[in-house]
Amino acid sequence: MADPKTLTTGAEIRPAPVPPPPRRRLGRRQRQRLWRLAGYLVFALVLLGVVGSADWGRLADSFFRLDIAGGMFPEAITVALRNTIVYTLLAFAFGLALGLVLALMRLSSVGPYRWFATGYIELFRGLPSLLVLFMVGYGVPLAFPDREIPGGVYGAVTVGLGATAAAYMAETIRAGIQAVPKGQLEAARTLGMSHARAMVSIVLPQAFRIVIPPLTNEIILLTKDTSLAYVLGVTVSTIELTKFAGDALNTRVNPTPLVVAGLLYLAITLPLSQLVRWLERRAAKER
Repeated sequence: MADPKTLTTGAEIRPAPVPPPPRRRLGRRQRQRLWRLAGYLVFALVLLGVVGSADWGRLADSFFRLDIAGGMFPEAITVALRNTIVYTLLAFAFGLALGLVLALMRLSSVGPYRWFATGYIELFRGLPSLLVLFMVGYGVPLAFPDREIPGGVYGAVTVGLGATAAAYMAETIRAGIQAVPKGQLEAARTLGMSHARAMVSIVLPQAFRIVIPPLTNEIILLTKDTSLAYVLGVTVSTIELTKFAGDALNTRVNPTPLVVAGLLYLAITLPLSQLVRWLERRAAKER
């Protein structure tokens, strides 16, 4: 006997179709991750294409001649690298001392001090370091024929690069001083300290803790700016890395010396960059 449920319609009753589950949309973080992976993939493909299409044999013969690089040592370190470091340290010390004086003059309540410091900073920040070095090396002897800068080339590089660096350091130090809460100075004055003693004992130590990372960046910039010392007519004993590599390039007719000089510059700047990052992390942790 037939089922009564099927007799009502004369056909077999089928269950209703089950609707498909709703599509799950990707979240914003997942979409960002996919886009990031796609960017990495495109970058890797482009990099592989460039690396695969390069003529490495010809490139190594032109820029990585070990026999030419070996012939540059030990003078590349004992003379050129040493002079580069000496030029950098001397210019930084001169620029830091002058920059501190300019920063204090910039914050002074005496109008002529502020005007002089502002004019100096604006002038030397707008002049190229090459022009300042040229004027120090050749303009000063013409203006004062009976006098000369002590130290010869070392003194001229110190004054030329340091005078430009001082303009930048002055603004950095001024910002550090202004970052110290004014209550520190006021509390010191209420204890009977003079303004000068409170500035030296209370404000400046805190300001220098703030500005150490940017001042370290200034050392990196000065290290690279020492390559401009060639305009002063350096000798064999006062030559720096870039001039040393340029002379070797002209002698060997091969750019390998420039690569060696670049690696030696990196030997100076990369540790300084790591030092800056460590100082920034330490300052952030202390704050």
